[in-house]
Amino acid sequence: MSDQNPATGAASQNVTPPRPPRSRIGWFLGVGLLMLLVIGGVVYWQQQAGTEPAPAAQMMPPPEVTVATPVYQEITEWDEYTGQFSAVDKVDLRARVSGYIDSIHFQDGQLVNAGDLLFGIDRRPYEIDLEAAKARYDEAAARLDVATRQLERTSKLRKSDFAAATEFDERTSEAAGAKAALAGAQAAVEAAELNLEYTQVKAPISGRISKHEVGEGNLITGGNSGNTTLLTTIVSLDPIYLEFDMSEAQFLAYQRAYEAGKMQSTRALSVPVAGHLFDERDWTLKGNMNFVDNQVDRSAGTVRARVVFANPDAFITPGQFGRIRIPGSEPYKAILIPDSAIVTDQSRKIVLTVAQDGKVVPKMIRPGPMYDELGLRIVREGLEPTDRIIINGLLRARPGALVTPVDGKIEPVVASN
Repeated sequence: MSDQNPATGAASQNVTPPRPPRSRIGWFLGVGLLMLLVIGGVVYWQQQAGTEPAPAAQMMPPPEVTVATPVYQEITEWDEYTGQFSAVDKVDLRARVSGYIDSIHFQDGQLVNAGDLLFGIDRRPYEIDLEAAKARYDEAAARLDVATRQLERTSKLRKSDFAAATEFDERTSEAAGAKAALAGAQAAVEAAELNLEYTQVKAPISGRISKHEVGEGNLITGGNSGNTTLLTTIVSLDPIYLEFDMSEAQFLAYQRAYEAGKMQSTRALSVPVAGHLFDERDWTLKGNMNFVDNQVDRSAGTVRARVVFANPDAFITPGQFGRIRIPGSEPYKAILIPDSAIVTDQSRKIVLTVAQDGKVVPKMIRPGPMYDELGLRIVREGLEPTDRIIINGLLRARPGALVTPVDGKIEPVVASN
């Protein structure tokens, strides 16, 4: 018989909880066994290959950097300027007499020497003037001879009281007038000879001549003043000037240094100056300061100065531009480093040095100008000659970190052309 619930009248049954299927349990066991086999295989393979698992972490050695002490030597600072060459002498050639050009005795642009014949002016009118002046001179000489003889006779008669005093005075005056007329005639002859000489226009200086402004057959106007005709231009070449402008601040700095006894005056003619043309790198030209102006240009705030160079081969032409350098200091011991060793931190300039314990120590410096002879930067303040600065491997160095220093050497930096 089955039991019935008095409330429902339904028969009651015994209910048991469900069990997981045996297939799922077997799956988990298989996966675990497979993992054990894989791990065991890996360990066995490592042992067979003779390898061991790498350690979790190893200590890295400090990075290597190249260090060197600064270059420490005696130098002279130089200030560089751009200037323009100009001729020491320049002549605008004009004739002293008027006439027609009948010959030209030079090639345009050639070198000429002082005294060389350049232009010929028609001589015939001036030869005629000279002959006329000589004729007047002969006439004056004859009159003087007559007046002199008459004065001698009257003088003898006057001593015997056979001639009046008035007649003697007249003869004396006539002789003096004839003598003056002869002197005037002599001056006229000399003037005519000079004008005849001026028909040959010669080079007053040595140098290079420009092109002729008038050709043969042209009438030119000569003279010592007025609207005379320009024939050509001559410029001297050896020596040659180079003029440049320095700022008022630079001029004042030179004056201060001179007053402090740190350098000689820029007005001294013994100040050495080096220069070169724009297609050169070496300072091939050697000269001296020649002139510093006596006032500052109000409109530009600059002072005009001048240097003189030798130009024996006439290679430099007036009007060309060039570069010069003049001493900006007296010789002194300076610390020099390459620009690549300087780190910029906002407005500060820093050099990384390495202490004896291998730690990186930053030092703030005050750099100066470039020293072009070595291609290195002058350091005004912040470094000592014995400091070991990092010249290679800056990216591997950190302030306060350890590094492995390798000794190096600072070499001059030669810029390529």
